[in-house]
Amino acid sequence: MAEFKIKTLAEIASSGEEAEILFWVGCAGSFDERAQKITKAVAKILHHAGLKFAILGTEEACTGDPAKRAGNEFLFQMMAMQNITTMNTYGVKKIVTACPHCFNTLKNEYPKLGGNYEVVHHTTLINQLFEIGKLKIKGGVFKGKRITYHDSCYLGRANDIYEAPRNIIEKLDAELVEMTRIKENGFCCGAGGAQMFKEAEKGDKEVNVERIDEALKVSPNVVASACPFCMTMLRDGVKHHEKENDIQVFDVAELVANAMEL
Repeated sequence: MAEFKIKTLAEIASSGEEAEILFWVGCAGSFDERAQKITKAVAKILHHAGLKFAILGTEEACTGDPAKRAGNEFLFQMMAMQNITTMNTYGVKKIVTACPHCFNTLKNEYPKLGGNYEVVHHTTLINQLFEIGKLKIKGGVFKGKRITYHDSCYLGRANDIYEAPRNIIEKLDAELVEMTRIKENGFCCGAGGAQMFKEAEKGDKEVNVERIDEALKVSPNVVASACPFCMTMLRDGVKHHEKENDIQVFDVAELVANAMEL
C-alpha cells in the first residue's frame, strides 16, 4: 500500500471538510516505539477500509487515566476538561482508539464531565469492517501458526468485550488456542491501575511472567493483545524466558494489517 498522510482535525476543519471518526492515538501509541507500530497498523486498516478519519495531533493530551488510577482526581479532571473542550470545539461525535485504558476513560468517565461521544475500541471496529465486507484476509500469511489471545482487563472485564478480537483472529489462516484464564476469568498483565508506572511490590513472581507462563503451556507461535500496556508486559515476559525467537507478540491490528487483501 502506498504511503498516505493522516490529517489532523485542525487541517480537516480549515479545509471545510468533516471527519467521521477521530482516531485517538493515546500516549503509548504516540511516544512508545513499539506501540507506534500498532498506531500505524490501525491507520493502515482505517485508510484501506475507506473511512474518513483524522487525529488531534499535538492537540491531543493524555486522557488522565493514569492520574485517576493513582488517586489524583483533580489532575484527571483538569486533563479531561482540556480534551473535552478541544473535541467539542471540533464537534467530535465518534472516537476509535487502540488503547483500552483510553477507551474506558473516554467512554465511561468523560460523559460525567460533558464529553459525550460514541467510543469504540479498534477490535470492535475492525470486526465490524469484516462483517460488512470492507476488509478481507488473504490466506497463508499465518498458516499453521498457533495464536493465543490475552484479554486486557479494561477491554474485557471492565467493558465486556471478549468476542470481537477472537472473531478477528479466527478469520486468519491460523489456530486460536486459549490459555487457562480467559474472558471473565482473565488474568491481568500487571500494568493496569497505574501499576505500569511504579516499582513492583514484594512477591515471589512478576505478574507478567506468570501470564506468559500460562501462554507457554499452549505452545503458541504468537501471543496477541489489544492493548499497548499489555503489549509491553507480555513482551517483557517473553524476554524473561528468552523466547523472543520462538514467540512473537502482536496487536490484533498488526495481525490484520499484515494479512488483509490490499
